Amino acid sequence: MVPVRWRRADTSPAGRVAPVEIFFDVVFVLTLLQLTQILEADLSLAAFGRVALIFAVLWFMYTGYAWLTNQVPPRLPYQKVLLLAGMAGFLLTAVGLPDAVTGTAAFFGLGYLLVACVHFALFAQFDIRFAVLLAPYNLGSALLILAAGFVGSSWAYLLWGLAFLLQTVVPYLLPRWSWVGRAGLFHLNAEHFVERHNLLVIVALGESVVAIGLGLRGAHLTAGTAVAVLLALAVPAAMWWTYFSNTSAASRVLAAAEPGLRTRLAAPVYIFAHVLLLLGIVVTAAGIHDTVAHPGAAVEPATAVALSGGVALFLGGIAVGLRFLSVGSWRNRLTAAVATLATIPVGTAGSAALHLCAVIGVLLAMLAADHRRAARRPA
Repeated sequence: MVPVRWRRADTSPAGRVAPVEIFFDVVFVLTLLQLTQILEADLSLAAFGRVALIFAVLWFMYTGYAWLTNQVPPRLPYQKVLLLAGMAGFLLTAVGLPDAVTGTAAFFGLGYLLVACVHFALFAQFDIRFAVLLAPYNLGSALLILAAGFVGSSWAYLLWGLAFLLQTVVPYLLPRWSWVGRAGLFHLNAEHFVERHNLLVIVALGESVVAIGLGLRGAHLTAGTAVAVLLALAVPAAMWWTYFSNTSAASRVLAAAEPGLRTRLAAPVYIFAHVLLLLGIVVTAAGIHDTVAHPGAAVEPATAVALSGGVALFLGGIAVGLRFLSVGSWRNRLTAAVATLATIPVGTAGSAALHLCAVIGVLLAMLAADHRRAARRPA
């Protein structure tokens, strides 16, 4: 007989993010590095659509684990072992990711199925009825992705699209028979939840810096290349500063909200808005990769669009989050996103280095406007 403590080992709230959760995030971010490399090899609209679809499916399961560890903190050894098993599933998806929609979809699907099964096993400790309401959507999505590995590419895209809809849209259409109708059961720990996503963004930005270094491995290094590398580092640094300008305020807003409202605020900000900003990090890293290779020459239109478009996507995601939480200046972020898109001709008609300078200039101007706005605000 399964002991009672398997289902409800520790009901006390989550505290700080546990080291095993950080380890989990490092493995998950490997999928972002793989997606970046896919875009580096093919900066086309079709490749971007494929990357966006894969990441959306992966992100939904990651957020499931973020909500999971907020409700069921991994304190006991068997909980940590199960979390490591979920981590192994994400590692399998990362390994099978380069041709996930077609060639290695079965391998990717096996990893994704493992991720979904472990999520169910751990969530059953919080509320078995809630876990049962989650299972048809997560496990059904995993089985659709697994099936995509055994059909032609056209059918594979259809199955992936159905998997995405099954997780993100269908539960809202059937609230009585899905987790949506029981979302009020969550008592979100705002400090843990915000910190978990903060750490993930730090690791993701760090991986974008790693991508810059890997892209120059074996290349002929010159003084111009060194300058381009420093400029390339300034882009994710400014993105980091932008993201963390309002995280403390976001944590306070969530903590002050009553439990039901807290859950309704957290979902659009930390599920949907973070899809945009993390995808923006991936696209930006792919654009930077081609930019630093030839800093003195004009860049291809696709490369310029990737660099400016990735930063704009990142800023758009932050703007959505700030708008829902009513903190910071979301209009300032949207204005900067539009201004960043306007720098595309600098790269195509000028040079890669000038394009990096223009993007950095927009981000610094936005941060300076934030500082002036904060200085005028009453204490």
